[in-house]
Amino acid sequence: MTETAYSDALGPAITGTLARFAVESRWSAIPAAVQREASRATINWLGCALGGCRDETVERLWSALADFAGPPQATPLGRGAKTDVLTAALVNAVSANVLDFDDTHLATVIHPTAVVASALLALAEHRHISGAEFLHALTLGIECACRIGNAVGPAHYEDGWHISGTCGVFGAAVAAGKILGLDAQQMAWALGIAATEASGLRLMLGSMTKSFNLGHAARSGLNAALLAAKNFTSSERALESRTGFLRVLATDGDSAAITRELGSQWEVLANAYKPYPCGVVIHPAIDACLDLRVQHAIDASAIARIELRVNPLAIKLCGNPAPRDGLESKLSIAHAVAAAMLDGAAGVAQFTDMRVATSAVIALREKVALTADAAIGKEQAHARVTLAGGTNHELFVMHARGSLARPLSDAELATKFRALAAGVLTPAKIETALAVCATLETRGDAADLVRAVS
Repeated sequence: MTETAYSDALGPAITGTLARFAVESRWSAIPAAVQREASRATINWLGCALGGCRDETVERLWSALADFAGPPQATPLGRGAKTDVLTAALVNAVSANVLDFDDTHLATVIHPTAVVASALLALAEHRHISGAEFLHALTLGIECACRIGNAVGPAHYEDGWHISGTCGVFGAAVAAGKILGLDAQQMAWALGIAATEASGLRLMLGSMTKSFNLGHAARSGLNAALLAAKNFTSSERALESRTGFLRVLATDGDSAAITRELGSQWEVLANAYKPYPCGVVIHPAIDACLDLRVQHAIDASAIARIELRVNPLAIKLCGNPAPRDGLESKLSIAHAVAAAMLDGAAGVAQFTDMRVATSAVIALREKVALTADAAIGKEQAHARVTLAGGTNHELFVMHARGSLARPLSDAELATKFRALAAGVLTPAKIETALAVCATLETRGDAADLVRAVS
């Protein structure tokens, strides 16, 4: 007997409710503020994907898979060649996440757009869709991924699951399913197939597999939608069943969070864009150190000690005092503030293998002392810099740059895009790409995004 036979004993039909919501949604009914945020998410995602497309992680991924790829249907950014849609979705999601510069749903720490938009872009090249359809599907995918993330709560992440992978796969499935025109039954199947594909270990953070988790989610979510479109069946209660995703992959959670205020409260509005390419919990400490450096004209060579009081989660996730390479440095508060103090910046260049191995950086990060303080919020930090002569400078950051209370402006997102794309596109191409992103909703072909950056 299948799980669906026990439907009366399993509580509300969450999977079916979510499926119907996605199928019945209309772009014209989406609030203007939500539509605008979908556009901003697209600009940020495309910039991150361009910035990361030639990273060593992506080069190794492509080298391993290129010979086994399928027909030329979609474009892995920066490759100069096409591949099958599933591989393109995988590669572009890895590219978008590898620099740790992609968006973050702060309540769950999911990076939703890297997964969802990468699946959509691949599908858009193979199946003609308008810009508005792209943005609508993106909005729905982000919504579903983040609502499921809200439901599994912090326990899911703390138990070791990499939530961007485990929940991102649902977003990719729903977004692709919307483009494929799935009905409510098929969309429920797509969610079920995605549930059985959901995977990703937090253990992989600091390695190349961290970004692969998101690539796998993009490819698997797209695959789920393609299977469901051909009436490939799955459990129709994959989320809420006693042996479904919410019970198996979460030791504590709130299943009602998936449908609570569905259609009136939008999770993309709780999405934030990073000013620094590293773990988001490090950002307030970077802000504090950069601001102190400027305010007091601090010479890093004169620093005797840097004392930081941060939220306990920041130390739990990014307390590594001695990262071995660029990937690990993105999850090291000590490295981030040391490099920021020395360079007056915390950009891509500060989180490379070369910068990690620099003697001045090593010496300064050994002077960083971390204290966990539960009274300090996740977007807050207190910094105290002591100079060799005994002078102290202190600063408390209430809201980190890029947080919901202090979001990046449209102009700042455009500046970030230009910096990330500079190594891949000419200045003229960069401005063309920005213009396409800004007008995507009115465009008849979402694949204009690819043409703008090719």
